[in-house]
Amino acid sequence: MKTIEANNLVNGQFKAASNGATIEVSNPATDGELVGTVPAMTSDDVREVFEAAVQGAAVWKGASQLERGRILLRTAELLRERSGSLVDLIVREMGKTRTEATGEVGKTAEFFEYYGGMGRDPFGEMLSDARPGTFAARITEPLGVVLLITPWNDPLLTPARKLGPALIAGNAVVIKPASVTPLITLALAEIMVDAGLPQGVLGTVTGRGRDISEELFASEHIRAVSFTGSTEVGLDIQRRLAGRGIRIQTEMGGKNAAVIMNDADLDLAVPTIVAGAFAQAGQRCTATSRLIVQRGVADEVRKRISDAVCNLVVAPGQTPGANLGPVVDSGAQKQIQLHLETARQEGASVLAASRLDGQTSDIGCFVAPTFLSVSREHSIWRDEVFGPVLAMLEVDTLDEAVDAVNDSDYGLSAAIFTKDLETSFAFLRRVDTGQVSVNQPTTGWDIHHPFGGFKDSGSGYKEQGRDALTFYTRIKTAAIRTH
Repeated sequence: MKTIEANNLVNGQFKAASNGATIEVSNPATDGELVGTVPAMTSDDVREVFEAAVQGAAVWKGASQLERGRILLRTAELLRERSGSLVDLIVREMGKTRTEATGEVGKTAEFFEYYGGMGRDPFGEMLSDARPGTFAARITEPLGVVLLITPWNDPLLTPARKLGPALIAGNAVVIKPASVTPLITLALAEIMVDAGLPQGVLGTVTGRGRDISEELFASEHIRAVSFTGSTEVGLDIQRRLAGRGIRIQTEMGGKNAAVIMNDADLDLAVPTIVAGAFAQAGQRCTATSRLIVQRGVADEVRKRISDAVCNLVVAPGQTPGANLGPVVDSGAQKQIQLHLETARQEGASVLAASRLDGQTSDIGCFVAPTFLSVSREHSIWRDEVFGPVLAMLEVDTLDEAVDAVNDSDYGLSAAIFTKDLETSFAFLRRVDTGQVSVNQPTTGWDIHHPFGGFKDSGSGYKEQGRDALTFYTRIKTAAIRTH
């Protein structure tokens, strides 16, 4: 297939790095197939992007909400019109199945559609005032220039989740995509230019950390940083920016648990949990990685999930019938395999593992979906694996189940399967996670649902829905004496 030579969006133009250097992007489903190249920017290049964003912020703040919304709605239209090529690129660059990539493009369009529709919403309110002849109001303003740092696992969707609220609020954006999946973000930037976004309002940055990391965070123009990625990197960014008055939003790791009670509908629970654990090769922050089962149904659950895991089809993303593709790169593959080997050494039992055919295992970054029986002393109970691995623990009571769910440094998502209303509400109240569901997966939160975790899973600012606007805006209170 054709190799893509993409450039960064800088002040309305797509430009190579000033020194001509590039970074190669490879297909994780094959042995070294080159998908494309992106610029390896220098510090001077990054500085140019931020300087353009300052000018863009002034222009965009002055634009009407209706105009901002119109451009976001046009972006949604173009995403749908070009969905075929975007799906192909996600499959090649990240390794998702075509079904998963198609869903990502569709939901990305929905994000822009949702926030574009806010162009007609009120962004402020009138206030009463005790002083005679006085008009008072609460006014919402953009922050200015915001930096978005996005991950590789949803390389089109996560940028949209941040760009939508940032742009409708009137901010200029500099976005740094993950180095292993930058091409799809640059394709999105091209679509937004075609949708009519003014120059400087969006800039993209690609490059090696050693070359651009310092300049990326040192810019005096940054007013906010929104990051999605590992907890380790998120906490490091918080330390870097401490004391500078820069607003920070971090959506980080997860060790999400699903609970099956004795009265659960297993015909619903088992396929839901299998999909939540192994779809997208387990590479979702909300993926189900811990399974807590009440003892009365443990044997049946163990058998059903083992059978389901053994029947999963692991293959390159374009393969018809594939349930999951490769993990993102060889580094992720080795790290997941290390987690599994450590679990075996600590005494965890492998209940089931999908088979990889010789060709698949030899040519790409594939990991066999694995189902384990563990105790709370095993490190895999606590460590984020970010791969197709599900660990099962048995308990006797709801109290034990809730305690096991909360036995984590993370607090992103949790689910319970039960037919009992009292049990459902007790679980909702007591689990220490930002997202919680009953008879639904730990994954799959809609665009208008506030999203974000507790503890080491995230900061206090939610993404998605109207709550996302809180992060990207500031409030000004005005009072005018009219006579």
